[in-house]
Amino acid sequence: MQTTTEIKEKLNGITEWQPWMEELEKDTRKSVQTLLASWLRKQMHRKKLLENHNSKLVFDDVFRKAKADLVAGIDEAGRGPLAGPVVTAAVILPEDCSSLVGLDDSKQLSKVKRDQFAEIIKTIAISYSVHVQSPEEIDRLNIYQATKSSMTQAALALSPSPHIVLADAMMLKLPMPCESIIKGDAKSLSIAAASILAKTGRDALMAEYALQYPQYGFEKHSGYGTKDHITALEKYGPCKIHRSTFEPIKSLLTKNSLV
Repeated sequence: MQTTTEIKEKLNGITEWQPWMEELEKDTRKSVQTLLASWLRKQMHRKKLLENHNSKLVFDDVFRKAKADLVAGIDEAGRGPLAGPVVTAAVILPEDCSSLVGLDDSKQLSKVKRDQFAEIIKTIAISYSVHVQSPEEIDRLNIYQATKSSMTQAALALSPSPHIVLADAMMLKLPMPCESIIKGDAKSLSIAAASILAKTGRDALMAEYALQYPQYGFEKHSGYGTKDHITALEKYGPCKIHRSTFEPIKSLLTKNSLV
């Protein structure tokens, strides 16, 4: 009779059901049943990830007129915060994206997973670009136009140029066709990849700003309007990277100018 350690090692080495596993179903040991149940759950999860991955690939493939056409995905991070830039990313993925199984909307993944996928994307991408739109430009243009401009610049920076661009909920004026995809990071693999690069890129910038402006706690909230952030704003006032056209910063600046 196999020991539970031996069974565990064998199960860890396979992803498909094997004839010898039928004996495990009959094994009365609780430890063996626990191992088998755990293996089955892992395979179900793996199957769901593969199905999700393949559906994203199929979605992107629909927009190709020819097999060799390059599809770029574009997404942003940081439209809602009170401080810091908007970061947009554009990505053209290769035909073989098997290393990206499990890639999803950046908000659905842990920081560790996002960082891991970001490195893979940068390694395998046919082309990628990241554009940083400053708080000054956000205040000058408004958040919608600033994001649109940043996405456009990210798309134009790709080399080679894509045949079509899929942008997350944004229509861009580009030399090539562009499709606005609502909730694109949940539908398109290329947009999901762009969301990862945008999110990890912005998080890295906000971590640097946290060292420069430690009183605001940017490393915790990335500039979003949390209770702690608002408290810090009321105590210290806005800093250079706060968006002066966003509330409550606009009112704080008006109040300070009247004092």
